[in-house]
Amino acid sequence: MARSEVTDVLVAGAGPVGLTLAAELRRSGVSCRIVDRLPARLPYAKAVGIQPRTLELFDRMGLVREVLDAAVAMRGQLTYVNGAEQGRVELVLPPEVPYGFAALPQYETERVLEEFLGRFGTGIERSTELVAFAQDPAGVTSRLTTASGAEEEVRSRFLVGCDGAHSVVRKGLGLTFEGGAFPEEYMLADVEVGWGVPPGYRVRSMHRGEDGAIDDLLVCIPLPGTGRYRMSMLVPPELSAARPSEPSAGDGVAHGLEGVTAPALADIQKVLDRLAPEPVTASALRWSSVFRISHRLVDRYGEGRVFVAGDAAHIHPPTGAQGMNTGVQDACNLAWKLALAVGGAAHPGLVASYDAERHPVGEEVVGRTVRHAAEGVQADPTDPKTLMLREAQLLIGYRESPLVTPLPRPDGATLRPGDRAPDCGGLTGDIAAYPVRLFDLLRGRGHVLLVYGHHPAGDTPADLAAAARELSQGRVEACRILPADAPFTVAPGVSHHHDSRGEFARRYGAEEGAAFVVRPDGYLSACLRPPTVGELKEALGRVFGP
Repeated sequence: MARSEVTDVLVAGAGPVGLTLAAELRRSGVSCRIVDRLPARLPYAKAVGIQPRTLELFDRMGLVREVLDAAVAMRGQLTYVNGAEQGRVELVLPPEVPYGFAALPQYETERVLEEFLGRFGTGIERSTELVAFAQDPAGVTSRLTTASGAEEEVRSRFLVGCDGAHSVVRKGLGLTFEGGAFPEEYMLADVEVGWGVPPGYRVRSMHRGEDGAIDDLLVCIPLPGTGRYRMSMLVPPELSAARPSEPSAGDGVAHGLEGVTAPALADIQKVLDRLAPEPVTASALRWSSVFRISHRLVDRYGEGRVFVAGDAAHIHPPTGAQGMNTGVQDACNLAWKLALAVGGAAHPGLVASYDAERHPVGEEVVGRTVRHAAEGVQADPTDPKTLMLREAQLLIGYRESPLVTPLPRPDGATLRPGDRAPDCGGLTGDIAAYPVRLFDLLRGRGHVLLVYGHHPAGDTPADLAAAARELSQGRVEACRILPADAPFTVAPGVSHHHDSRGEFARRYGAEEGAAFVVRPDGYLSACLRPPTVGELKEALGRVFGP
């Protein structure tokens, strides 16, 4: 067995989740290897929805432009029951949210991420499979097999399983994966149709029987290209009868594409003849398959130096396009914590906070998507605006995280530690003649200390910036936001911008003399009103350590 050099992190699985994790690690200067058992990227439009929150994270990483160039806008949904239109849902978000909903075939998402990862000199090791691993207090020893059948032993400081619903890492850790499977089977197809449905609208067409139950279903999601959709529909009895009753993986998890005879274009056309909102002919079948849906969640997201993310940790119905997006956010949450641990700058409990923060998110997403799959979005009792923000994954937060300071809510404050850091515009510098967004200032950075105003009642911005740099070993950058009419003043180690439209003050509830710490994944570590060096050290001390 060949032995390889030590790497900081070994990532098993090169789907969107594994690629995001590897890219974030490399962007932070962490060495990693990413392996995948497949010889090439699969040409299937499986996960296609990209949520606004995920686009915000891609913005922070520095690759959102490539994603936007390849994607198509998702504008709304048209619903039909027994041939009659039941209404139109517009996917509208508040104007301060910088991105809308998008659709992009999974293989294109993977392409963009793989090319971005390549900028850091790291590529996917194809036809390479993780078969076993063992961890000890100092690291993880993993055994890989390659396309030639050769075996290789890899030593890493951490191992992360992004290896899907049948995860080798999850099984190796002995994690439970409780849940169940839906009895229905579905067909997936990537086809083109020429109909009068407005571009960018998803179509959901159902047939209700006399008992009121849904007995036929067609869901069409727009893809880039003229009249191109990824369609899903129930498998007809004549195709289902010949299919195996047990998942081929043999682990009891019936989820994902099944490796059996694919439906033909004629099978898709039969469903369109029954359920399409108008007479239409399907053409240009790129691929099709049959898939099953399960809903499962691990009991914990890792143990010691080994973790799981994405489908290896949670699987659920594709309702609302939550799965891949939740996995990408798993990766962004874990990556910056591993980077600090590898760099020797992490608090001893930092890496363990991955489970504390992400497990409740996975539990909520699994529960909500199961309800929506069975009863529709009307099963959610929240108002339409809240529902839209939740589907966009903009309401995810970590107020109960061990990493945030449990401060009482100040009067009039809308943001608390653990909340998503919102964007705002109209920030002007003393050199550039054009305004920028807050997300422009955060892009490509790690932790950022945002200091507002002149701080008459607290320590100076220079004092705060110096304390943050010292405690974090130089890993926290400082930016000062000034009211529109305030003069520029120089503070060593602090960049300066004017809040020319007052958006920062409004959205952050910032009064004269406030400070906010924004994490690398775009959440607030601390909200200090007024800030002092002591309070800042307490907040950062939950993240950074010797």
